[in-house]
Amino acid sequence: MARGTVDVADLGGLVREAFGAGRRAETVERLRGGTAKGVYRVRLDDGGTAILYAWGAAESYWPGAGNEDPALPFSGASSLDLFVAGRAALDSAGVRTPRVYAADRERSLALVEDVRGGTLEALLERGRHPALDGLAAALAAMRQHRSGRLGRPSYPAGPAASCAQIILERALRQLGEAARRVERIHAVRERVVDTLHALADDIQPRDRYGLVHGELGPDHVLIDAATQEPVLIDLDGVLFFDVEWEHAFLELRFGDHYPTLRLPGLDEARLRLYRLAQAVSLVAGPLQLLDGDFPDRAFMLQVVEWNIARVLGLSDGVQGQIPAGRRAGPGPTR
Repeated sequence: MARGTVDVADLGGLVREAFGAGRRAETVERLRGGTAKGVYRVRLDDGGTAILYAWGAAESYWPGAGNEDPALPFSGASSLDLFVAGRAALDSAGVRTPRVYAADRERSLALVEDVRGGTLEALLERGRHPALDGLAAALAAMRQHRSGRLGRPSYPAGPAASCAQIILERALRQLGEAARRVERIHAVRERVVDTLHALADDIQPRDRYGLVHGELGPDHVLIDAATQEPVLIDLDGVLFFDVEWEHAFLELRFGDHYPTLRLPGLDEARLRLYRLAQAVSLVAGPLQLLDGDFPDRAFMLQVVEWNIARVLGLSDGVQGQIPAGRRAGPGPTR
C-alpha cells in the first residue's frame, strides 16, 4: 500500500468492526504531517469521521524504515504494537489519548477517534490557552507513573545502560552524521564531543524513571472540542526514561509558554546534556529525512539551520536560541 493510496474499499471490514454494519466509509483523505506512518481522515456515510493510522515502510518518509530494533529506546521504530502499548501506558497514568475503535494487526491499521478541536500549537499562536494547564497536569501524572526500568512499555527487559549513557552514545553517533554533512559542525566536532562527555560525567545515577512521550511538541497535542482537554497523539515513542529528556524538548518547542509546563525539581545536569543532544539530533535527523521524499523540504532545512546555531552555542557553554513561532519541527529527531 503506497503513500496516499488507501481506498474506501480497503476499509469496509475495519469500519464494520468499529461501528457495525449500518455505517460505511465514503471518503478517505490523507492528512499533512507524520513522518513514520500515514494519517488519514475517514468520512462516514452518516457524516461522522474517524482517523486511520497506517504503518509500514511504504507509509514512512524515513529512508530504511522498518530496519530498526523496536525494543531500543529512540530506535525510530514505529508500529501498531508500539502505538497500542504507548497508549495503554498513558491511559494507566490517566492521560487522555484518542480512543481506538478498531485495529487490524495483519495490515497494520488502526481506526481511532477524530479529535476535532485543533492543535495546541495553532491555539497558542493566538495566546495562552487553558489546555496548557491540562497538559501541565498530564506531565505531572506522567512523572509520577514511575518504573524501575527504562525503555518502551511493551519490552520488559530494558537496556542495561543509564539514560545519560544512552543519550551520550546516540548523540555521538548523530554528531558523526551531522559532521559528515555540515562543514560548520565538522569544524567543531571535537569540541562538541568533549562537551557531551563532560556533561554526561556530571550526571548522578538514577534507578526510577517517569513516563515520557518522546517528542511532545504542541503539534502532538490535540484539543477535545467539547471539554477543551488536551489529547496526546503520535504515541509510538512513549517510554520510561528521565523526564528531563521530555522537558528539554518541551522548553524548545513551547518557548515562552514553557514555564507553565515546567515541573519542580528537574535535574539541571541532565537538562544541559539533553539540550545539546537534541540540538545535534535536530541537525542529523532532518538531513537524514531529506534523503527520502519528505515534501516540506524548505522547513526541514530551516530546522537544520536553527539547530546548527544551537549546537555551536550549547557546546560553547551558551544555551542556543531559535526564532519564536514554529520551532523544532514535527519530530524528525531520530
